[in-house]
Amino acid sequence: MRRAIFPGTFDPFTIGHYSVVKRALTFMDEVVIGIGINENKKTWFPTGKRVEMIEQLFADEPRVKVDAYACLTIDFARDKEAQFIIRGIRTVRDFEYEETIADINRKLAGIETILLFTEPELTSVSSTIVRELLQFGKDVTPFLPEGMKID
Repeated sequence: MRRAIFPGTFDPFTIGHYSVVKRALTFMDEVVIGIGINENKKTWFPTGKRVEMIEQLFADEPRVKVDAYACLTIDFARDKEAQFIIRGIRTVRDFEYEETIADINRKLAGIETILLFTEPELTSVSSTIVRELLQFGKDVTPFLPEGMKID
């Protein structure tokens, strides 16, 4: 079974992340979306709510699993018996950073990283921008995965 993890970065209300997972499913048997738990990091939604929202997004896709973790990404990948780590990238700068991290993961754990660009029309949309728009009461519907609603 070809299993990959999409660790730490998945934001349930950013269409770019959703599209990366959908694209990964075209060549993976299963994708585990990992929600990194960091007590010191401020998040828009608590972990349980994020897991619930992501499960709702992929309710019709049994090959997507969601789990929270508070360890190194490579340890989470090993725990899930994943052969690959999927990372979404928007820009060349993201690519350079992620390529370095991929090399470290390969050297430390022998796990390959697959870097997937978001669609060109989504490259300027980050979860930070969506959260800021939400904070100021702006309509973020164009940036949400189909069917996603913000409570």
